[in-house]
Amino acid sequence: MNYNSRIYIAGHRGMVGSAIKRELKRKGYNTVLTAERSELNLLNYEQVNEFFTLMKPEYVIIAAAKVGGIQANIDNPGSFLYENLQLQNNIIHLSYLHKIKKLCFLGSSCIYPNETPQPMKEEYLMSGKLEPTNEGYAIAKIAGLKLCENYNKQYGFNAISVMPCNLYGLNDSFDLNHCHVLSALIKKFYDAKEDGDSEVTLWGSGIARREFLNVDDFSSMIIKLMEKHEFQDFINIGSGVDISIKDLAEKIVNVINFEGKILWDLSKPDGMLKKCLDISKMKSLKLAPKISLDDGINSMIEYYIKSKAVS
Repeated sequence: MNYNSRIYIAGHRGMVGSAIKRELKRKGYNTVLTAERSELNLLNYEQVNEFFTLMKPEYVIIAAAKVGGIQANIDNPGSFLYENLQLQNNIIHLSYLHKIKKLCFLGSSCIYPNETPQPMKEEYLMSGKLEPTNEGYAIAKIAGLKLCENYNKQYGFNAISVMPCNLYGLNDSFDLNHCHVLSALIKKFYDAKEDGDSEVTLWGSGIARREFLNVDDFSSMIIKLMEKHEFQDFINIGSGVDISIKDLAEKIVNVINFEGKILWDLSKPDGMLKKCLDISKMKSLKLAPKISLDDGINSMIEYYIKSKAVS
């Protein structure tokens, strides 16, 4: 890519897409293409084709996806599977037809089987059954990376796929019906302190472990991959360090100074008990995160406080 390249970000309003847009602008790329959802329905093949014909992107980053937490995935498995398949198929296939120079497909660490050895290496993909609570989303993401891989093999289409761990950061959602675990915990504990509540109930047992990466670190790595690296197989992107949900909750409680009790609702699912990525391939490309989890938690709490003041 050069600074005048026409770069299309699908999903530029989301947490990941907006971070990639910020990073491109920061680095001096001056032709970043976007489209509002009201202007372009990514589930509609004809609309996506017309957009590519008119805007003539040279590079494409697929950050668009239907996403959500455990409950959203449990409640909407069909729509999570269908909508993600539809939008990524449209963008990948039309990128190939329009001779895009390079495409980056963003997946998720949930693609790995439920009982995967830790840390999870790329070769463990499809070696066992998926976690039932997010199976639809995971199958869609596996299909996306395989479509990129096979278009590369069959047509020589230049597509790379990256599978991030749990991401958080600016423009993350705090809607408890849709948000991810870190932002959900911040909202629950901060609101409980503000309301004077004596206890907060959290899902599961707290023993499940998750790996976190700030979205600004992630977006920086994505741009470097688009600029410098070519590969057919997908690659893990993460911090390489996990933490239990219980320990994460306690970190957040200590920063917020919530003095109440934490109750664990054992009737609710933990999800996959361990989910830490092997990032050896990532490290071999000289990529590394810069933002610590502690610093990230502090910035997310500040961000939530500001978002409450505006709303």
